[in-house]
Amino acid sequence: MISKGLLKYIRSLQIKKYRLLHQAFTVEGEKSVTELLQSDFELETVFATQKFLLKHTHLLKKGYDVVEVGEAELEKAGSMESNNAALAIAKMRPVPAFNWQDNSFVLALDEVRDPGNLGTIIRIADWYGLTALVLSGNSADFYNQKVIAATMGSFTRITPHYVDLALFLENRPKNVPVYGAALEGENVHRLQLHPQGVLVMGNESHGIRAEIMHQVTQPLHIPGRGGAESLNVGTATAILLDNFFRNI
Repeated sequence: MISKGLLKYIRSLQIKKYRLLHQAFTVEGEKSVTELLQSDFELETVFATQKFLLKHTHLLKKGYDVVEVGEAELEKAGSMESNNAALAIAKMRPVPAFNWQDNSFVLALDEVRDPGNLGTIIRIADWYGLTALVLSGNSADFYNQKVIAATMGSFTRITPHYVDLALFLENRPKNVPVYGAALEGENVHRLQLHPQGVLVMGNESHGIRAEIMHQVTQPLHIPGRGGAESLNVGTATAILLDNFFRNI
């Protein structure tokens, strides 16, 4: 059973201010919680149904509380409309300083504010083997519950670095190219790209800010043949990353 105090605490973590205050966040659903249990995140508590606990007993470890609850309690505590498995409270991981030597290819997001889009991009980055993500300060919160849900567990393998993006790019090593998605860019399908440098993806509505585009050394364009005005930023990220990785 989830006490009133714990219920209040869990719900408070749906708000960024309290996530930062407690340095904690929630993870919901069987897939995401299973990935969490296999990661190096520190856990506080796992609330789970009997079915989930019996199925994943081998993943449970010492050091955190495990509480058996019913589906109705999970749905009452969390943000998902339906949750028949588990909800966990985890601690945010400390983020080390960004190291260019450890990241020959970097995905950077300029004010990508939609949590669903950010979650999708994290999952795409994980698919292509990236382990770090650079985000401007006004991008969506990595630990937002909608972001976590959209990653389907990929959040456990990506480290977020929130930075002053203009300053970050300005201070990059001189030999590091910067690619940016832009309507006036070069046709990406005519280029032989390799996963080295920085790929910047812009805001859902306005694209890359002017001060960031000033740092871009190679604008890239995804050619289309239909009448759509633009692509979703998650879809565009997937297409561009595929062009960088398809030749290796």
